Amino acid sequence: MSGTRVARLLAGVLLGTALGLAELVFLAVAAPAALIPALRPAAARGLARLTALERARLSGWLGHEPARHDGGYAYLAARATLGVLGGYICASTLFLTVLLLFGGAWDLIWGDSEQVPLELPGVKLVTSGGALGITAGLALLGVLVLMVAAVAALDRRLAAHFLGPTGEELMRRRIAELTETRSGIVRAVDDERRRIERDLHDGVQQRGVALAMLLGRARHAMDPTRGRPDATAQDGLADLVAQAYTESRQLLDELRSVAWRIYPTALDELGLRAALAGVAERAGVPVTVHHGLASRPASEIETALYFVAREAITNAVKHAGAHDILVVLSEDERTVSVAISDDGKGGADPSGGGLSGLARRVLALDGTFTVDSPPGGPTRVAATLPKAPPCG
Repeated sequence: MSGTRVARLLAGVLLGTALGLAELVFLAVAAPAALIPALRPAAARGLARLTALERARLSGWLGHEPARHDGGYAYLAARATLGVLGGYICASTLFLTVLLLFGGAWDLIWGDSEQVPLELPGVKLVTSGGALGITAGLALLGVLVLMVAAVAALDRRLAAHFLGPTGEELMRRRIAELTETRSGIVRAVDDERRRIERDLHDGVQQRGVALAMLLGRARHAMDPTRGRPDATAQDGLADLVAQAYTESRQLLDELRSVAWRIYPTALDELGLRAALAGVAERAGVPVTVHHGLASRPASEIETALYFVAREAITNAVKHAGAHDILVVLSEDERTVSVAISDDGKGGADPSGGGLSGLARRVLALDGTFTVDSPPGGPTRVAATLPKAPPCG
């Protein structure tokens, strides 16, 4: 630690001692004043001014930029205690250090320094009083540096607790959060691609294979080289064509279902209310949707709300055996929320592929995602997002 840094910290600690004394006097006066309604505004102004002085001291001398402006009376009480005790100890140590160093130097230069014997285990030394004073002063100076650093660290920790972390710390946390959510959304996209691949492979592709086999059998039956088919063969051919037609309709339904699961066009064209109405129609169980939004959210927010509701409804029907599902959309001045409740058997795993992907999607938009699903039910899935998506 450089000398300039130590000097700044020492100045900040000693200034904190003076402020601590002022804060103790203020608290002694403000405590009874808080009981008188007419004096409460004056006490609040005094609290704000002393907190502003503390913020200036922390910023100018201790290198700490608090995030909040008001720590309340609890902060002033803790700060005054630390300031007076820590400052008194540091000031006393500083006074003794200066006294030893100055006295030792004076004794060596101008006075007749007395010889002082020092007997240590196995060693006997004879030194002068001036040299001993300077040595003790230098040792005490090292202790003073450690004490000043400790008091300053406690001061910063106290400010971080009551006034919040520094702007730099908030920026570091934000960068870490953005890095984590960015990687999370990449994983969510990859998971969604795998789900689409499984849907195509297990559903659409199998339907296509079955349709191709039926058409191949029909083609084989209609081969002119085999002659004109008899009545039984014609009935079999008609049955193959009917099966192929049924399979083609099911294939179209599978394709439509996969496309709908990827992204519903109704969400862009008609909005969240209509898109969730479509989900409710396809659910197979009663789904009640309470739409409490005054206007359409931003596109990214609306999409996230839709996927949270759709995935929760799908899980409730498919895994929890729910018979009744309630979807509630609400908003306040800054956020929009969706909550999905069902009467299923519960036990939903928040770390599962679907729910964890939703959590990453919501966190990437600065939202919160919760799953409350005790074994035996009921289950409640909720997401709260800002009305405006994050900028970066």
